[in-house]
Amino acid sequence: MQRIDRVDVKGKRVLVRVDFNVPLAEGTVTDDTRIRAALPTIEFLRNNGARIILMSHLGRPKGEGFEEEYSLAPVARVLSRILGEPVAFAPGTTGAEVEQLSASLEDGGVLLLENLRFDAREKKNNEEFAAELAKLADIYVDDAFGAAHRAHASVEAITRLLPSYAGFLLDLEITTLSALLEAPKRPFVAILGGSKVSDKIKIIDALLEQVDTLLVGGGMCFTFLKAQGYEIGKSLCEDEWQEGALELLQKAVDRGVQLLLPIDIVQAAYFGEDAPTKICTIDEMDSAMMGLDIGPATSELFARAISSAKTVFWNGPMGVFEMKPFESGTKTVAKAVATLQDATTVVGGGDSVAAIKVYNLQDQIGFISTGGGASMQLLEGTPLPGVEALR
Repeated sequence: MQRIDRVDVKGKRVLVRVDFNVPLAEGTVTDDTRIRAALPTIEFLRNNGARIILMSHLGRPKGEGFEEEYSLAPVARVLSRILGEPVAFAPGTTGAEVEQLSASLEDGGVLLLENLRFDAREKKNNEEFAAELAKLADIYVDDAFGAAHRAHASVEAITRLLPSYAGFLLDLEITTLSALLEAPKRPFVAILGGSKVSDKIKIIDALLEQVDTLLVGGGMCFTFLKAQGYEIGKSLCEDEWQEGALELLQKAVDRGVQLLLPIDIVQAAYFGEDAPTKICTIDEMDSAMMGLDIGPATSELFARAISSAKTVFWNGPMGVFEMKPFESGTKTVAKAVATLQDATTVVGGGDSVAAIKVYNLQDQIGFISTGGGASMQLLEGTPLPGVEALR
């Protein structure tokens, strides 16, 4: 890939795909992390006299036109406040009015387009839609790592129509994550959680080729435990993946990788903040209850494994950390990662990143990836359409 600092952008209209898919509550941005992550590219372009047109998706609109709850207008206001300069906001993504706004930009000016996914052609990688976007600019920059695994019009098709470059965030994400596979400092410990084995089967398989220790928690651990013959009660389980789980356990043995599963569980009769809880070993799980967090002995086991690591990759919580009775496992793991000294620590995935922020540990993590799905796909070894298009 060629990065945007390889080209003269002064006076050029630069169309930048960013990832401003931020959380909103009643029309207010509640977390501006992804907006700030794009600042190095935006500031470089401003300082070098480019005329900047930003485009992004937000949420999952129907693709049938404007939906107020998914409008990027609140994002434009936040970005304007961060930059200390007005940010123009386009009422759409293409068309005469948007083209006029683009043409009227001055050097260093910033325009944000409305949500790309209000147009169904975006997700279809439609070349006509890409051509309409391309009319707005002279140069294209992809700085949306969080969308790099999507072959969408603003990510893939557009690169065939304009000189195309990588932004600083996209470049940093790829460099950092690729280094985990190419030359990790050892011991290399990976921590995987979340609800479904099916979502993580490829990444587990790939990481078993690289890591020294793999810790598995969250709802996905119960598929592994049931496959080994344990009673898991009403816990989440993907029965069709039990055989695959056993194959992964065998692969860990064959490759000499320490794969650690929970040895105790926090169970509850139902999913709720007020649910009575019971801590039990994996041999004693109640058939009428469900597991919603790793237990204290497992938390300690995982923390010890993390304490000796020189490289850590973490994706997925250890339990339902949003609820107080089931947060202990995730909190313990988060603190264990955050307190490491002289280690490379990488956290990816929305829930893991959210946990880091809940416990105010973000400044103690080496690198927080902005793209959960994209980071997983990269580490799986699966090509990212948005990256391949720039090569």
